[in-house]
Amino acid sequence: MDTQKVNIIFLHGNNSGDGDGGAAHDYWFPSAKSAFEAMGLRVIAKDFPDPKVARMSIWLPFLKDVCGADEHSILIGHSSGAIAAMRYAEHNHILGSVLVGAYYTDTGDRYEKMSGYFDKPWDWRAIREHQQWIVQFASVDDPYFPTEEPRHVSEALHTEYHEYTNRGHFFDLDFPELVEEVKRKLI
Repeated sequence: MDTQKVNIIFLHGNNSGDGDGGAAHDYWFPSAKSAFEAMGLRVIAKDFPDPKVARMSIWLPFLKDVCGADEHSILIGHSSGAIAAMRYAEHNHILGSVLVGAYYTDTGDRYEKMSGYFDKPWDWRAIREHQQWIVQFASVDDPYFPTEEPRHVSEALHTEYHEYTNRGHFFDLDFPELVEEVKRKLI
C-alpha cells in the first residue's frame, strides 16, 4: 500500500480536547501519534469544536472540511470520536477505522442524547462498505458503557474485535496494540 497518501485522523471523545493542546495530549494519543509519525504517516490530532456535547452537526463537517477526511484517511476514534467515525463512514469513503470504546445507543446519557448521533437508525451496511477495514477495541470493565454495546457494534460491522478485561474506557497513556493493528493493515 502507498502509505504516502495515507493520513490518520484522531477523533477524541466528548469532554476531551480542551483547547490547550487537548486532543493531541489526551491519554494514548501522543504515543500513538509519535509512533505513526515515525512510520512516515501524516497525523491530524485537532481539538474538535463543541467538545462537551460533540454534536454530529458540528463534528462531521469539521472532520471533512478542516481535518480533510477522505478515502485515504484512517479514522481513530475514542468514545464519542468512535461514534463520529461510524456516522461519517455512513456517507463518506475512508480507508479504514479504529473504534475504541464504541457504543451505539445514547444509554440514557443527557449529552449523548443531545449529540444527534442517535436520532436515526444506523446504516451498518453503508459503514462497512465505505471502508476497507474496521478494528475495534473494547473492555468488559468499561465504566461508561455495558459490554453489550461494543459487542453489538462488532456484530453489526463485522469488526476485527479485541476485547479486554482490564482496560476500562481506554484512558491508558500507551496503546501499542492499536499501533500494531494499524501497522498490520498498512503492510
